[in-house]
Amino acid sequence: MLGAVQLGLFAAGVVLFVPMGMAGWHLSRNKMLFFSCALFITLAVGVHLVPYFPSVTSFLSSGSSSSSDSSSSVIVNRDSCFSLLHQVAFDFQELSNNSKRGSWKWIESENVVDCDFQKLTKNDASDLLNGSWVVVAGDSQARLMVVSLLELLLGESKMEIIKKDLFLRHCDYNIFVDEIGMKLDFIWAPYMSNLTDLIMGFKEKKSYPDVFVMGAGLWDMLHVNNASEYGVSLKSLKDSVVLLLPVSSAFANGDGSGTNNVVPVRSPNLFWLGMPKLISSMLKTDEKREKMDDVMWQAYNDELYRSKLLQQSGGPLFLLDVHSLSNNCGADCTSDGMHYQGAVYEAAVHIMLNGLLIESNQKL
Repeated sequence: MLGAVQLGLFAAGVVLFVPMGMAGWHLSRNKMLFFSCALFITLAVGVHLVPYFPSVTSFLSSGSSSSSDSSSSVIVNRDSCFSLLHQVAFDFQELSNNSKRGSWKWIESENVVDCDFQKLTKNDASDLLNGSWVVVAGDSQARLMVVSLLELLLGESKMEIIKKDLFLRHCDYNIFVDEIGMKLDFIWAPYMSNLTDLIMGFKEKKSYPDVFVMGAGLWDMLHVNNASEYGVSLKSLKDSVVLLLPVSSAFANGDGSGTNNVVPVRSPNLFWLGMPKLISSMLKTDEKREKMDDVMWQAYNDELYRSKLLQQSGGPLFLLDVHSLSNNCGADCTSDGMHYQGAVYEAAVHIMLNGLLIESNQKL
């Protein structure tokens, strides 16, 4: 309720300006000039009177405050939701041949529910990746990631047609999904040097994928078995990836003038596909059981974090943590201690897609 002082000021304003307005209307020959002056006087008086009306000032300040709080809340939620993407649980269905088929879902904790993660449908994923160029490079783990992504985009019937070509041993695979204009390239790149060469090739051609998923380590662990050398290769890869980021890079015209022009190229979304949980007792050869034990896996993983390649350690790539996913799925999810059921890679695909949604501030 307005106080006596405030009411008096309001009444004084009315008494002062209403007669002034009436007189001005009759006396002024230039009505446009009069209205301009009247508007100016009204605004000036309004600015001086607003502090005497707490209801108005509190409304304005609360609006500004709530807007600021909302903005900071979005930032906090974005960062915290990234950290919760791997909060996944697996369940199993007994099959007639005494085997088990895994399924997965996000854990229904309060924080995870607030993030509103979603298992994308074929249409949702198609809309998100429409017109994109997706590159997945690495070893057999990367190939299984491609399988799960294409199963989501194409459906089971079309997947049966292409699966034979997709699983050609140690070969690349390319597909263009006409319905959504999406190009997907799988590049067989089991060693770190393969990934570095691939990245430098993008740089030389000044052609960059929209989504780039890469990962290597298992072949190095088996055939090189030297974590320190792996760490050196990771740091070299990280330097190459930093050069790949094209958003504010300056390129020469190429005409010898030396003039630099900023090329407006969109930065790719970069993901690192982590190594799975290795169950030594289930590995198929003596060499694998000897060289690919928990101690060596941990040494390789330590080098990964030490390289600062991952966003989680200040680098440019977001980790798709297949180790966490496969560890949660457990021994029931694998027959060889290294390659896991589709549920693990399906979860990794949906984590990637939800990461893209968070990064682009999109909602389905």
